[in-house]
Amino acid sequence: MNKTIDPVVAADIVALHANLTRARFFEGLNVIVTGGSGFIGSWLCDFLTGQGATVTCIDDMSTGMTQNINHLFEEPRFKFLRWDVSTKLPDDLQCDLVFHLASHPSPEEYQKNPVETLLGSSQGTMNMLENARMNDAPLVFASTSEVYGLAQLIPTPETYWGNVNPIGPRSCYDEGKRFGESLCMAYNRAYGVDVRVVRIFNTYGPRLRADGIYARALSRFITQALSGADVTVYGNGDQTRSFCYVTDTVRAVLLAAIQSEMKANVVNIGNPNEISILSLAETIVKAAGSKSKITHHERPVDDPQRRSPDISRAQALLSWYPIVSLEEGLSKTIKWFASNTNR
Repeated sequence: MNKTIDPVVAADIVALHANLTRARFFEGLNVIVTGGSGFIGSWLCDFLTGQGATVTCIDDMSTGMTQNINHLFEEPRFKFLRWDVSTKLPDDLQCDLVFHLASHPSPEEYQKNPVETLLGSSQGTMNMLENARMNDAPLVFASTSEVYGLAQLIPTPETYWGNVNPIGPRSCYDEGKRFGESLCMAYNRAYGVDVRVVRIFNTYGPRLRADGIYARALSRFITQALSGADVTVYGNGDQTRSFCYVTDTVRAVLLAAIQSEMKANVVNIGNPNEISILSLAETIVKAAGSKSKITHHERPVDDPQRRSPDISRAQALLSWYPIVSLEEGLSKTIKWFASNTNR
């Protein structure tokens, strides 16, 4: 079992420390990261321990991976608690700051586990808000661009209320996150809890799962291209997404915790540059030096046609914008997947 951090990730963590203003804000803090063995959560755990925070990673391992945090078990400031946040938390769980990311983020996986997905966003969020309330700690809630549903306004600003099918197959995730946001604001209004909501758009990079029902389009394309298998595009591929490299997303999430202006506020986190899914598949096949063929398959129900964030609020409140180009990010991600063939 490998207990050393991957060199691609290690180099990106160093760059993240260098690129984040006021990084020393976290030194000495007792921080909880739910979903901490997952894709984005594990990057937060790496960064925070490196900044001198004591990190409690809470994860039930339903979608997270031990490989993402193995190297942290030797770190004295890192603690791991295997726990389902939708159940009652231990009474002695103290903190100065909460990053609540525990979720079922992959469409195929959350549609197979709709009840668990809803409970994580509802009861799980309430449990973490109660913990933040008892500890007088800020809570950063990881929401999603999915709250906008089939958005009619592109680029989509935070003021857009959404166009979500409340009984569709994706509603367990979409409406669960919408409820989580509402619950956060209710705790702020009723109890004064310092809540900060980040609506994360499509994020990619090392540690993004590509196996089975946990895969997302980009990670699936990469593993298919690297293996020479057909690259499977749903529909004709003209639907668009905006892909943000993981270090850009993590930097924004951290800034949301630092900036006091984020209290009781919500902000889009994503790259505003759209690309069609077909163009993404073609770009990955070329970047991977693959001979894979692109095949087309039935498109899922309620799959949004376009998704692109308006990030003007993130620029104003966080002084944030993405700095990693798709070309550079894909190069790093493909390199990582090539050396992690078991993913």
